[in-house]
Amino acid sequence: MASLPRLAGSSKRLLMLLVLLLVALFLTAMWVMSTLNLDYSQRAMAELRRSQIEDNFYANLGRINSHHRRMELHTESLARLGELLQRSGNTAELETQLRQKLRDFSDAFGVGLWFEPGHFPALADSPGIYAHWAADRRIEVLRQSGDPRRLDWYRNLLPSDQPRNLPLAEPLLWSAAYYNPLSDAAVITLATPLYDRRQRIIGLASSDWRSEDVVRLISDIKLTPNTFSFLLDRDNRKLTSLSERDDTPAAQRIMDAILAEQLTRAATTTGAPGTARAQLYSRELLIDGERYALLFAMTRANMLFGLGVPQNEIDAVLAPMRQSNLRILVLTGLVVLLLAALLLHLIANTMRQLEASYTDPLTQLPNRARLLLDLQRTPRPSLILLNLDAFKEINGFYGHACGDQMLRHLGAQLLQHLRLEADSARLYRLTADEFAVLLPRLSDEALEARMNELGTFIQRQRLDWQGQEVGFNATFGAARLSAGEARQGRDSLLASATIALKLARLQQRNHLLYDPALKIREEYEQNLLWANKVKTALQEDRLLPHFQPILDNHGGSIGKFECLVRMLDDDGQVINPGRFLGVAKKIRLHRQITRVMLEKCLERFRDLPYEFSINLSYEDLIDPQLSQTIKEQLQHSGMGPRLIFEILESEGIDNYSQVRAFIDEVKALGCRIAIDDFGTGYSNFEHLLRLNVDLIKIDGSLIRQLDSDPNALAVTLGIVQFARSLGMQTVAEFVHSAAVQEKVLALGIDYSQGQHIGMPQAQLQTQPPP
Repeated sequence: MASLPRLAGSSKRLLMLLVLLLVALFLTAMWVMSTLNLDYSQRAMAELRRSQIEDNFYANLGRINSHHRRMELHTESLARLGELLQRSGNTAELETQLRQKLRDFSDAFGVGLWFEPGHFPALADSPGIYAHWAADRRIEVLRQSGDPRRLDWYRNLLPSDQPRNLPLAEPLLWSAAYYNPLSDAAVITLATPLYDRRQRIIGLASSDWRSEDVVRLISDIKLTPNTFSFLLDRDNRKLTSLSERDDTPAAQRIMDAILAEQLTRAATTTGAPGTARAQLYSRELLIDGERYALLFAMTRANMLFGLGVPQNEIDAVLAPMRQSNLRILVLTGLVVLLLAALLLHLIANTMRQLEASYTDPLTQLPNRARLLLDLQRTPRPSLILLNLDAFKEINGFYGHACGDQMLRHLGAQLLQHLRLEADSARLYRLTADEFAVLLPRLSDEALEARMNELGTFIQRQRLDWQGQEVGFNATFGAARLSAGEARQGRDSLLASATIALKLARLQQRNHLLYDPALKIREEYEQNLLWANKVKTALQEDRLLPHFQPILDNHGGSIGKFECLVRMLDDDGQVINPGRFLGVAKKIRLHRQITRVMLEKCLERFRDLPYEFSINLSYEDLIDPQLSQTIKEQLQHSGMGPRLIFEILESEGIDNYSQVRAFIDEVKALGCRIAIDDFGTGYSNFEHLLRLNVDLIKIDGSLIRQLDSDPNALAVTLGIVQFARSLGMQTVAEFVHSAAVQEKVLALGIDYSQGQHIGMPQAQLQTQPPP
């Protein structure tokens, strides 16, 4: 043992020597680089830039192929659903399931199930059913009557001479771009066959990718200032980011030159999709006196994806490096020395922590740290988590000594039981009443059977505690690593099993196997990402109000504004509240946002003659600290007579007395109260009668249909007459057209708000629309 300090000291001296040697080598290399010829440096940097462009090309090609793969998986899932419904003869679920499939895969513009005649008799003369996103983000479901083989895209993908009694060699069928009259949009269709029980083709399942979405996908690529991207389908139809350029003739000349090159004849794919890079091809074009480098390759949908980059931007010479070499060398040397010192410090701390225990002190089983280590060493592992039911109640009733004995007893019995199995299972104790079983690779069925077997074994266990028999029961969650998942999947295997365990408890099931298709972990990651964004935006003062004008229909002027919160991202782009307000409520930051909005709006309108409104949620109304802050701000500013608080009509109100007390206090300071989104909830008239409301904002679901739906017009008229009888003013929301505004005026609604009047913006729009 006495030799350990000497060994540690020798190791530290050796590490120091190695770090100093590395520093010396690095500085020497920097000095050598500083003596290189400037022209050589420029050529090398130009070549590096071209390599970076190629890497970016592959990254974006992978992004497109990833989208294709998601569409393929979605379409295959849709086909299996269609086959299941056909075999059961269930037509009642067709529309519901199609709607759900379309919601589950937001990248698709439309989905459809198309059955050839006689294969789904319950559908009668309408064997095709198609769902797509309408312009107002509703899902519209349509029926296609007659034989689907009359449809051009159907015949192109599944010709009439194709034998129906044999499976297709290529089960995934991509169409060229075409106009779909059902959805009134240009689309690219991915289809896969529907089979009956005898594996005969009975129709197609289809997913549509809207052409404008394709253009939007490839238009995000910005490698150099004038880079453009394009996709060519097998019929040489073009989808390109050039369509967004202002100089349309020049853009057309570029695409004509590309089409003349017949690139699809030169491009082929190599390797299986997803396992090898597609062959990258390049050409040079001279267009209008400017040289372009074209990079192109085939996607997994047999479309040609390409990038065009001006050659002068590839060959651009970077700023001279010679004058800054010495400064870079000195600065880099200092940084390297600092990092070396930090590295030595971390190594010393790591050496002191090498004896950290991997054993749980209560049960003497391996602990969580050991589990994480073993997960990295186990090829394609499967993991089962078990959590004792009602363990807190047992601790509270019998005492913690009983709970500890239960854990020791169960750990020993499980360990003995697992040793009798032949699958090399390993047992771990994690936290509190949670255990883990690490197994080699198992199928889903085998993993389900193993959880059932463990559950039966645990239910047979008994513990005699001070003359009382204590039983055991547990809930299980499991996850497995499939053959296609990478090493990173092992790092999240424990999280996946934990999610499965939580879902099993929520669904009151004995066990549950994690399903990656649910994407629950991705949802957690997105929630965490947006939570951090909201916190950072509050800290960096990147929350700001936008103002939507409200037109006085009697005087014809803009006299009011609704203040709506917006967030600026790191790039200065404006983010709508639908992306972050829900997360802010869950992490209890919504009230801080309300406080910021109040302060900024009071400051903005302090010296202006306009009225303005701010939205308050039910949580805001019952928060004593926020209520006190609002009253203090109103008393200090004296702006109560110009401020309107809008309360969401759809918010459930449990404590009317507390809410009414707040309303009475702010109205005493001159404020007015409006009910927002009136007409969407179940308790609207109760709100009006109990909350002393001044204004009713009629919801856009009614207003936007005034010129087309007599029912909406009748309901709105009733609301206006009811408001007048109570002496309340009315505001029409979502007035999106002149036709709707005419109806609003005819109904005698006091104020109008919406796209036709003006959209929310950072600056005040004080003039009414022409």
